[in-house]
Amino acid sequence: MSQKIYVGNMNYATTEETLKNLFSQYGEVVSATVIKDRYTEQSKGFGFIEMTDDEAANTAIATLNGKDLEGRRIRVSIAEERPRNSGFKPRGNFNRDRGDRGYGKNRGEKNFNRDENYNRDEYHY
Repeated sequence: MSQKIYVGNMNYATTEETLKNLFSQYGEVVSATVIKDRYTEQSKGFGFIEMTDDEAANTAIATLNGKDLEGRRIRVSIAEERPRNSGFKPRGNFNRDRGDRGYGKNRGEKNFNRDENYNRDEYHY
């Protein structure tokens, strides 16, 4: 079974090929991924390695954690599975719980019946 490894505090210039070469010294590397910003395509300073052998992955973690890679002391650990948007809650409710307070499309305008048979000054609930 393959083991996924987190690599953090990387130099922004570190490439996937560099990571793959570094971890392949300890065993077979299935994949190497550097996480990049969606818009700028610049590295975010962390990535993931997937290795086939659990024992080789544990050896790589123990050996490489805290080591210098391209001028930065990298953090290497077992990657934690996290569901997307875990615990995400908006900061405010953005007036979602106001309910219908009798306002139409234009704020301040009461819900008048638009039929010509009714007086516009009369409220309808």
